Amino acid sequence: MSVKKQFVAILSLLAGVGTMLAVDVSQQRERTYPDVSYGPNLRNVLDFWKADGVGPRPLLVYIHGGGWITGDKGQKMPSFQSFLDQGISCAAINYRLAPEHPLPAPVHDAARAIQFLRTKAADWNIDAKHIALTGPSAGACTSMWLLLHDDLADPKAADPVLRRSSRVCAAAVMVGQTSIDPKVIEGWLGPNVLKHPMICMAVGESTFEGVLTNHDKHRDLYVEFSPINHLDSFDPPLFMTCSAEMDLPSRDAGHGIHHPIFGVKLKERSDRVGHECHLLVPGFSKSERYSDADAFLVAKLLSKQ
Repeated sequence: MSVKKQFVAILSLLAGVGTMLAVDVSQQRERTYPDVSYGPNLRNVLDFWKADGVGPRPLLVYIHGGGWITGDKGQKMPSFQSFLDQGISCAAINYRLAPEHPLPAPVHDAARAIQFLRTKAADWNIDAKHIALTGPSAGACTSMWLLLHDDLADPKAADPVLRRSSRVCAAAVMVGQTSIDPKVIEGWLGPNVLKHPMICMAVGESTFEGVLTNHDKHRDLYVEFSPINHLDSFDPPLFMTCSAEMDLPSRDAGHGIHHPIFGVKLKERSDRVGHECHLLVPGFSKSERYSDADAFLVAKLLSKQ
């Protein structure tokens, strides 16, 4: 079995993790603007659902999972109807995939999608101050990176899209990776997590042995695209939903790459610096303020602040 097929098999075991009902794009309300290009690559497309309401509407953006290796914006997305009913517009994006397009491509594509959506604020009635992110697995990792990273806006860029802000007001994610650095996550989870193809393919390697041999070559990418390295007290709020499988060391690659310890580690650092972070791990941790990710997102997107 190829590495990519192994990864798809792992994903199938995790289908349905999270608090939001997963649906196919065909089950959503009809898209207002389908397959809109936001960049030069064929994968740089997004779908947009426009909500009704008085004044500019807040926006929830879904970033699909798949280890930055596979996946599509129309697969296993959350049901948007409850958000649309409350006047929250929604979008779902595709992005370039590794190993053909290793980091930074998948994550920087997602950033560009946010910047592009801001260029459409007037035409699509978007409240550019209230854009939030959601997604599972690698989509969660990307969402957390965008939430915690400094703004990528370049006011001197020739491309008008790149002059716009990449910052968002909140993120609610499922089974995400808060670090992708092999030297860090092996210490957290044991060696099995390194066998997951996300860790090697994200930087263009084909095996985890190659990652260990060439770690120094890829170190800067691993450090840069580990969301936990960008956290400070000024960052917008985060809600993380994890599974209840807290046993250590991780049993296998799939258990390791989606382990609750990723959330625990970021929550610990958030608490130390005074950042608003909510962690939902059944039987281990809950939010005192929000019942689930949906309640968190609605509160943050409809906030007057």
